[in-house]
Amino acid sequence: MQQILFAFCMILLTIVVYFLMTRIYKRYSYSFLIPVLTATTLIIVILSVFHIPYKSYMIGGQWISSLLGPSVVALAYPLYKQRHFLINNLFSILGGVLIGAISGMVSIGLLAKIIGINQTLILSIIPKSLTTPVAIEVTKGLGGNVSMAIVGVMVAGIFGAIAAPTIFKIMRVYSPVGRGIALGSASHAMGTSKAAEYSELTFSMSSVTMTLSAIIGSFLGPIVVWIFHI
Repeated sequence: MQQILFAFCMILLTIVVYFLMTRIYKRYSYSFLIPVLTATTLIIVILSVFHIPYKSYMIGGQWISSLLGPSVVALAYPLYKQRHFLINNLFSILGGVLIGAISGMVSIGLLAKIIGINQTLILSIIPKSLTTPVAIEVTKGLGGNVSMAIVGVMVAGIFGAIAAPTIFKIMRVYSPVGRGIALGSASHAMGTSKAAEYSELTFSMSSVTMTLSAIIGSFLGPIVVWIFHI
């Protein structure tokens, strides 16, 4: 009974913190205040102050983590609403997704190899641009460390969501399709959340890009590892 109560408190803590950070973000709208970053930081601080181990937190946190899969599936709804646009621009979208997926994996693999990063770490960060549930499975297949893969995914997502507005402004990317493909291929779910702030079309493009990147990345990961002899 005590464990169930503790799990409920951890779930409530996560929801309340995220809700508060979302309200702050909506009020001030600075990129560095995105809820995923601020809520995660605040929860870490709270756990540290009250000396709550991560394993104890995950007694309740695991129930939230289990919603990752269904949340990805739920993205099918905006795709359905934009299905006609997707069909009419299929080749442009597929081309953008393919380039994004390939450049994301090849660049990190090549850079890590040049720097001389530990092999296990390289295998863990190659799927950084894939959505978390897929990145975990790809990392397991490559023989990497799942925990490091999750960190890589979060870093890629947070950095992409924060840097996107500046990059779009500098590169003069105003197209909803271009913005959606960029966010979805580089920053997966966090980028898709950011895309929702632009328009429904941008959100839909990011959703379909994230999904296609996950599919392509599942096949591309082992190929990149083989090419660079990691």
